[in-house]
Amino acid sequence: MKLFIKDRLCPQSPSRVLESLVSLGLHPLGLTNGEVELEEDLTPWDHDALYHALQNQGLELMTDRESILAEKLRLLIIDMIHRSQDAPRIRYSEFLSRQLQLNYTYLSKLFSRINRITIEHFIITHKIERVKHLLLTNELTLTEIAWRLNYSSTAHLSAQFKRVTGITASLFRKKKNNGNGGN
Repeated sequence: MKLFIKDRLCPQSPSRVLESLVSLGLHPLGLTNGEVELEEDLTPWDHDALYHALQNQGLELMTDRESILAEKLRLLIIDMIHRSQDAPRIRYSEFLSRQLQLNYTYLSKLFSRINRITIEHFIITHKIERVKHLLLTNELTLTEIAWRLNYSSTAHLSAQFKRVTGITASLFRKKKNNGNGGN
């Protein structure tokens, strides 16, 4: 049986999911990006107990098909921006549509309805967070960061960074490196 579990607090903590399953006497066969395969089918009692055990851990047992798809899309975007070395060299819409094998217009409308934010805004927000992280490492130039995150130019990255954070990327790096905080 396959389940989908959303971790509202920390998507990188699969051990909490596994602990919850095992504590209920369930036998997980695998866990990938929130999707869990169990050796057994859940009885109604198991389902209820699992729902409450997960909820107490800040986890959510998802059963609605559209919510699961929106969560898969959210995790795919986060993974694409934060974990991959380089963003795909195709448009994000093409990449997401290809990965989930669904029409992008459908994905976009579903994502906006479920998450109350457009895919575009969600991507921009996460790209800027990734830029901030890369700026703080001091290992990459702004040009290298722009290329890594698939910006059309350094100027585009700089303008988007300032629009979102209110300060320039170079000022952000300077403030953080001097220990003065920043946005």
